[in-house]
Amino acid sequence: MFTERTSVGLDVHARSVAAAAIDGVTGELFQSKLTPSYAHIRSWLQGLPAPVAVTYEAGPTGFGLYRSLTDAGIRCQVAAPSKLQKPSGDRVKTDARDAVHLARLLRLDEITSVAIPTVEQEAARDLVRAREDCRGDLMRARHRLTKLLLRHGIVYDGGNPWTGKHDTWLRTQALPQLISRATQLTFDNDYETVRTTWARRDRLDAAIEEMAADSEFTPVVRRLGCLRGVSTLTGFALAVEIGDWHRFTGRTIGTFVGLTPAEHSSGESKNRGSIAKTGNGHARRLLVEAAWHHRPRYSVGKTMRDRWGLAPAAARVRGDEGNHRLHQRWVRFIDHRKRHNVANIAIARELAGWCWSLAILDDS
Repeated sequence: MFTERTSVGLDVHARSVAAAAIDGVTGELFQSKLTPSYAHIRSWLQGLPAPVAVTYEAGPTGFGLYRSLTDAGIRCQVAAPSKLQKPSGDRVKTDARDAVHLARLLRLDEITSVAIPTVEQEAARDLVRAREDCRGDLMRARHRLTKLLLRHGIVYDGGNPWTGKHDTWLRTQALPQLISRATQLTFDNDYETVRTTWARRDRLDAAIEEMAADSEFTPVVRRLGCLRGVSTLTGFALAVEIGDWHRFTGRTIGTFVGLTPAEHSSGESKNRGSIAKTGNGHARRLLVEAAWHHRPRYSVGKTMRDRWGLAPAAARVRGDEGNHRLHQRWVRFIDHRKRHNVANIAIARELAGWCWSLAILDDS
């Protein structure tokens, strides 16, 4: 319950902060335009009738303000923007009105807070997302290079691309076929971009592998590795993106990553659409990719045994059950001629539940 005298809403931007405070005793409204300086915000809050509680929306400014206010002994909630109640008929939106709206919602206890990561968790999340960005950069760089060659009728047919053999073909056979000097310079630029981005991704992979082997996330990563498709990189990314797994259940974890169907039902009408795609998109992509690994016949190979060797016995048993279950679901979907993309989303949704069950498993 809200117990403080003054409720404060902050509409935080990169270069300004709109502040509004409501005194619960007198009903007086205080408003101000502040700088993003944490010291300036704390100084203004200290001039309000105490005690004070503060809320602001989660956004690109991060959690530094939350930590600064908490260290100063001020209760602060970081609101989930998608969960804020907003009047449907309100067509006027300003920073000042948003701040007042936040202050009122805080007083009514209508704020849904986001999970606040620790400094170490946020740093690990930044590393994982840097690797995610690098993966996208590498994909685009490869596409630019191959499409350049395709426009000149040069196509590689010697097996899988982006192997050592393919790299040799690019340098010794593809490049000489480009007659124009300008096109050769374009090829050199695109090829160099691929190689440098590739090296950058490998360095990030090595850093993640090192952190996954010795950090607070290590036990969770090793338990998640008992499932097919969840390598060290995937397990570490899921661990840092989800954070506190105990916030969820086996059913709600799918909603958090946006793998449940969207629904618009009213009266006797029930309409379900494609997946909601809300919540954490990074975790959703990882789960969707991992779900494809459960389609082939399940057999325990050396890679899986090596991962099981790092996990406790209970996690190995649980992971084996999950692998059998998810493959059998794939078999049933195929027998019923379910579209593969639709089936894979269903597998990914259930995979999220199996990951949750392993993440909260007690190592003892």
